[in-house]
Amino acid sequence: HAAPAAGPLRVGQALPRLEGSFLNGRRAALPAAADGKVALVMMGFTYESRFPVEAWGGWFRTLTAGHADVTSFEVPMIGGIARLGKWFIDSGMRKGTPADLHENVITVYSGSGDWKKRLGVSAANENDPFLLLLDRQGIVRWTHHGAFDEASARQLTDLMGRLGVVWATGAAPNR
Repeated sequence: HAAPAAGPLRVGQALPRLEGSFLNGRRAALPAAADGKVALVMMGFTYESRFPVEAWGGWFRTLTAGHADVTSFEVPMIGGIARLGKWFIDSGMRKGTPADLHENVITVYSGSGDWKKRLGVSAANENDPFLLLLDRQGIVRWTHHGAFDEASARQLTDLMGRLGVVWATGAAPNR
């Protein structure tokens, strides 16, 4: 389950505990699952948000391939009546996700209303992915919502460099 809402989540705050399950069925909790790594958390609140979450996730995994000090999590936030389809939803996600990424997807079936309040999710932006970059201590260092775009990707890459992620060239990767 999710931590109770305590106002908007801001850069500089610790990520409140967010509990769910990895696709392999193991229990998961953020920020603990990031385990001292720089982590991109990509939350989606609607089925439609899945596509921009996957776009960000694919880009991020390609960017950070080979970086043992970086991880990412796609976090479908499933609320309302959809919770009744948990087995069906999880089964479909397992089939559609390569097995080596099952511990990079955390399904959450409770507390989505509180998280919507924390992140400023509204009817106008509910199909957006909501992204949070966590430092190695689980502190939120960057927030963003919206489809993948080069300017936001550059901002995220630059910030990761400032958090100590070393790129192969010694500078931010070419995009």
